[in-house]
Amino acid sequence: MDAEANPRPTLVAVAARAGVSPSTASLAFSGAGPVSAATRARVLAAAEELGYAGPDPRAASLRRGRSGIVGVVFDDRLSRAFRDPVQRAMLDGVADELSPAGSALLLVTDAGDGPASVAVAPMDAVILVGCSPRVAESVALVRQRGVPVVAIEAPPLEGVHAIDLDNRGASRRLAEHVRSLGHERVAIVALPLDARERAAGGAPGTGRGIRALPDPAIGTVQVTMERAAGVRDVFPGAPGVVADGSFVESGEVAARVVLERSPATDRPTVIFAQSDLLAVGVIRAARELGLRVPEDLSVLGFDGVKLDGLAADDLTTMRQPAVEKGRAAARAALDLAAGEVPAPVGLVCEFHAGATAGPVPAAVPAL
Repeated sequence: MDAEANPRPTLVAVAARAGVSPSTASLAFSGAGPVSAATRARVLAAAEELGYAGPDPRAASLRRGRSGIVGVVFDDRLSRAFRDPVQRAMLDGVADELSPAGSALLLVTDAGDGPASVAVAPMDAVILVGCSPRVAESVALVRQRGVPVVAIEAPPLEGVHAIDLDNRGASRRLAEHVRSLGHERVAIVALPLDARERAAGGAPGTGRGIRALPDPAIGTVQVTMERAAGVRDVFPGAPGVVADGSFVESGEVAARVVLERSPATDRPTVIFAQSDLLAVGVIRAARELGLRVPEDLSVLGFDGVKLDGLAADDLTTMRQPAVEKGRAAARAALDLAAGEVPAPVGLVCEFHAGATAGPVPAAVPAL
């Protein structure tokens, strides 16, 4: 009864009160047509009197045939993804490009059948992040819908625009740096290989997901295997373990596996951590075991993120352009949504010498 007594105001009602046509009222709201300032003020005043908030954006989307939304798909739980400063910086870059273009950002799950799933969410284009084996599944879903796809650091996929980072070349440069310092015994603490393994591993740092790092030729995640391949270009057969996430706790547990299982004569004098967060964990574990960094153990990271409050160390690392990576992905998504063909993008990391890599020690102390 109340709904009938107080019907929802419409654009037609606003136009009637303002003494203009519905089309003029619509232009007054959109700001897209030749409407005088006085007429626009009269329409807005009428809308305020009637409690009219403006045209339904869903109707505008239907008229345009576009949603005005770009989806960003993660292959991990958002609670874990948002703990990673690289992912946050990348999202900042996406938002930096989408907002001025009038497009909205939608975080999307890559599985399930909810309203924000890849299968049904309204999107003009999709950006895939965290390229595990589930990428192929997500690509198949969105391509069936005719939605263009941008993938960040993914293997080559037909019909998908790639945003590439020189993960292998950057890791090779790190390895060449420590080889020039005389090191021969190295190990890798790697990023996860599969989102399914991360989920099965439980809370970060439990150690349940830790396993030996496979050969790059048979690996499953582009970023993990490319960074391992770069190290192995310089140190063939370098051993490694896969951590259960890009977290400080995960790096600490993985480093203990590497350091405690090795006798002093075989223990690595260098650990390549595939993220700065993992590197902080490696440093913590080393010091808890009585090893000095870099005098007894050199530690290298990857990403170049700000780690305020996590470590005072000036990490030796590769700085990646995380914000620009997000911007490039968003620009490509907007171009594809508009029917244009974006230019290829290949981003390059910058070496930061830092203070956590030093000359090979004369002797490795027992733990």
